[in-house]
Amino acid sequence: MSDRDDAPVTEETVEELLDRVGFDPEEGVLTRRQAEVLALRQQGIPQSTIAEMLGTSRANVSSVEASARTNVEKAQETVAFAEALKAPVQVEVEPGTDLYDVPQMVYDACDEASVKVNHTAPDLMKVISDEAGDAVGGRDVSEALLVGVTAEGSVRVRRP
Repeated sequence: MSDRDDAPVTEETVEELLDRVGFDPEEGVLTRRQAEVLALRQQGIPQSTIAEMLGTSRANVSSVEASARTNVEKAQETVAFAEALKAPVQVEVEPGTDLYDVPQMVYDACDEASVKVNHTAPDLMKVISDEAGDAVGGRDVSEALLVGVTAEGSVRVRRP
């Protein structure tokens, strides 16, 4: 790690950081200001310091950060939706299904489609439970789920 990597992020280096990671406000869901605030917050810089750097109020920085995080969550949800649509394996899990039965359902569908899932049964149950949120309680699937597996073996869970 160079001395430059250890240096605190400043207004000048934020521009370099955004350029290095390929930020393009024309192609993404964040404004330049939102990206700047997220980059600075990621470096552990307090909102009050960012406000001073950007010549604005801490309340404004807080609002910009909240909007940026909301936009990122929406973008992630959109990507998950698009991946689920194109997934070659889609398993519908009915309410009342025992979570312990779901991995075999997914493995059977993957075998039919010649897709390899990248999870063991316990890992797959955890992924499904985590992504399904309150639609899974303990071992009980309480809401319908759509479990998609991409050609690369990644698992996506949707609530129809």
